[in-house]
Order: sequence, then C-alpha cells, then structure tokens
Amino acid sequence: MGILNVTPDSFSDGGRFFTSEKAVDHGLRMAAEGAQIIDVGGESTRPGAESVAVEEELNRVIPVIEELHARSDTTISIDTAIINDVTGGRGDDKMMPLVAENKSAFIVMHMQGNPQTMQLEPRYDDVVSEVADFFRQQYARAIECGIDPMAIAFDPGIGFGKTLEHNLELLAQLDRLRAHERPLVVGISRKSFLAKVTGSSEISDRLAPAVALTSFLRARGADVFRVHDAKENVSALRVTEAVLEKTK
Repeated sequence: MGILNVTPDSFSDGGRFFTSEKAVDHGLRMAAEGAQIIDVGGESTRPGAESVAVEEELNRVIPVIEELHARSDTTISIDTAIINDVTGGRGDDKMMPLVAENKSAFIVMHMQGNPQTMQLEPRYDDVVSEVADFFRQQYARAIECGIDPMAIAFDPGIGFGKTLEHNLELLAQLDRLRAHERPLVVGISRKSFLAKVTGSSEISDRLAPAVALTSFLRARGADVFRVHDAKENVSALRVTEAVLEKTK
C-alpha cells in the first residue's frame, strides 16, 4: 500500500505532492514500482496536526482519485474500494453504515486519543491486550452495521497514541492482534520510533530499518504494508515471499 499524502503538512513528505499533478504522477510511479493499493490522504494525522474542513479535504483528494482511476487499475483506498479509517469507526457514527451501504472494504485502525493529543502521554495497562480487545469490539460493531466480515482488516496504529515501547511490543506480538482471521495492516514507514531506535534524526536513515521490518513482519504474519517507498519494500517482500515459500 503506497502512501500518497495530498497535504502541506504530513510528517515526512508534506507539500511534495500537494498539487494534483504531482500527486497523480507519484501515485502512478508507486503503482509502476509494485504498489497494489494507493492510499490517498487529504488530512495529516501526524502528532499535533490540526483538523481540516471536509470541503478542503474533498478538494484535495477527489481530483487525484479521479485521475488515478482514469489512468491506473491499481486499487485506491479512501474511496469506494477501501476505506482506511484512522479512528477505527469511532470518529463518525455514520462511517460503518456508509461502508456497509457502499460494500467497501474497511480498515479499522487503533488510535488512542486524536492527532492533537495522541502523543502527549499515551498509557496502557497492557497495550497488546487493549488493542486486540478494540479490534474484537469494532469487528462486532462492523458486523452489526452490515459490513461484510471478509472486507474487514485491522491496523494496530503504530505511532498513533503509543510510546516507543508500546510500538515495539505490538510489533513483537503481532500474532496476538489478529481478530477473526482477518488481515493485519502495518504502517511503520518513516515513523519517528525508527529514529529513536537507530539514533538518527534524518528521515532518509529510516528507510533501511523500515524495509527490514517489512520483511520481518511479513514473516510474522502481516498482510498489508503502508509504505512511502514502494520499490524498496516490494523488492524486500518478493525476496521474503520466495524464502517463506521454501518453508512450506
């Protein structure tokens, strides 16, 4: 899943693809490099990010989505194919009924708090158990709303209301997070916890550890990877899959 931020303020690439033309070109480039899904975002969810008016968000993403649809067969998330909800269905009571009505796929992500508050002082008694419980609860809600159970996936929300230790614990115990045998989505690309582990503040120094984690997490059962750097991660996954095939 290639990340396409049509925003001026996302944490690692804010402003680079803010015009529709640049955004579409980058989306097509990621598809050519092997991304099977393009995840279009019109509002930054970095720590401390302010909300964007609905009309402004629509103005940012709709032209990009329409042009990508016209020029590529790659699946796009945010629109009718896949709805990737960083609030996990809690941000808008109308979200789950809308997903059911449109027969969309639905990614339920866990976030403690909201982008303005999530990194102020995140606390859990047992982060793995609490995230897993949240997935089971939201799965039940989704089914009640009429969402196809085969269209649901879960994302633990690495970096969304979690400390470094919380992030590492979730990644180390990924198998405990799987709910109802549904796919697990993981987004660790360019995130600040990588810098805390490596000791480097350079964004470019986050690529190698992110690619390493992509391979590691695929071996541990992750199914979908949200990445900024499609080419490198696709190559890592191809090699990982080739090795895993020999273990069957």
